Amino acid sequence: VPRAPQRRAAPPLANRPPGRRRPLPPAARQASRAGRRVLAGVVLLLLAVVAWLAVRTFQPFHGDPTGLVRVRIPQGADAGQIGDLLAARGIVDSGRFFSINATVTGRRDNLVAGAYTLQRGMRYGTVLDALGKGPKAVKLKTFKVTVPEGLSISELRPRVHDQVGGDYAAAAAAPAALRRARRLGLPRDRKRVEGFLYPATYDLVNGATAGDLVAKQLDAFAGATRKVGYGQARRGRLSRYDVLIIASMVERETRLDRERPLVAAVIYNRLKQGIPLGIDATIRYADGNWSRPLRQSELDRRGPYNTRLRRGLPPTPIGNPGLKSIRAAAHPSDKSYLYYVVKPGTQGHAFSRTEAQFNRDVQRYNAARSDNGGNAP
Repeated sequence: VPRAPQRRAAPPLANRPPGRRRPLPPAARQASRAGRRVLAGVVLLLLAVVAWLAVRTFQPFHGDPTGLVRVRIPQGADAGQIGDLLAARGIVDSGRFFSINATVTGRRDNLVAGAYTLQRGMRYGTVLDALGKGPKAVKLKTFKVTVPEGLSISELRPRVHDQVGGDYAAAAAAPAALRRARRLGLPRDRKRVEGFLYPATYDLVNGATAGDLVAKQLDAFAGATRKVGYGQARRGRLSRYDVLIIASMVERETRLDRERPLVAAVIYNRLKQGIPLGIDATIRYADGNWSRPLRQSELDRRGPYNTRLRRGLPPTPIGNPGLKSIRAAAHPSDKSYLYYVVKPGTQGHAFSRTEAQFNRDVQRYNAARSDNGGNAP
C-alpha cells in the first residue's frame, strides 16, 4: 500500500532565518501609522489640557495685584460661592478655578467668614491663605500720597508720577472715572474729571496705579460733599458743576478761610450783573502758567478761560478745590462786594462795593509794591 506523503514540519520560530516575517499589506501599514499618530495626538492634547488646567489653577505667571477692595465673606458660604463673590469684585480671575484650587490644596473647608480688605487681581493661593487666617490677619503694605488743595490735573500729574503706576491724566479721562464723576454732577460733554479729584492724604497699597488714586479721590469727593446744600446756587440758576467751577476759583484766589465766602460773593454778584469775573487764574489754567507773570498779550487774547473779556464762568473747574471752598461756593456771603485786591502787608484782600473804592485800594497796593522794589507785598 503506498504511503501518503509526509509534510515537512515547519522549523521552530527561533530557528527561522531572519527577515522572513510576512510583511503587512500596504493598507494595514497605513492604518497602523495613522493609529500611532492619533494616539500621539491624543496624548499631546491631554498633556496640553493638564498643563492649561495647572496654569489656570495655580497661576505661576500671574501678575502683581493692585488697589484695595473691601469684601465681606458671608457666614456659611462654600468655596464655590466665595469664589464667585471674589471674581465679581475683581479680586480673583475665576470663581471656578478658585474653587478648584481650594479643593486640590485641601483648603476648601478652612475659609473664615468676615470683612476683608484685599486687592484686585490676587492669586488664588494668596487669597486662600488670607481667608484661612481670618480678617484680622490680612496685612497689606501701604504708602501715603498727599494731594494738595486747588491743584489742577496737569499740576498733579508730575507730583504723583513717581508714586503710582500709570498716567494720572489718562486715568482722570478714563471711562470708569467719567462714569463715576457724572453721577456726581459732571456734564456729559466734559471729558475729564477736573474739579472732582478730592484733595487729601490717601493710603494706597504697594503697586497701586493712578487709576486707583483717581477712584479713591472720586469716592472721597462723594463722601465729603454729601451734606453740601445747593439750594442757594439753584436759586441763582447755578448747577452743582457751576458751584465746583466757582469753588476752584475761590481756592486759587485766597488762602484765608474767612475770605472764601466773600470771594464767592464777588463771583455771584458779578455773574448776576453780567460783569466779567476778571480772575486771572483762569487764564493761567488755560496756559498752564502758574509762576510767570502774565503778559499783556495773554490778558488780551480771547478764549473760553479769559474771564477778563468773557462774561460768565469758564467751561470747567481750574483745579480741584477742598471742602471749605466748595462750601463757600455753595453758600456765599450776602455781602454786595464786586471787587477785591491784595491788602498790603497781609495775606488778605480789601473788598469793596464801588469802583472808586477799588481804585483807592489798588493805589495802596501799587504804592506798597513800588516801595518793595516792584515785588508783591
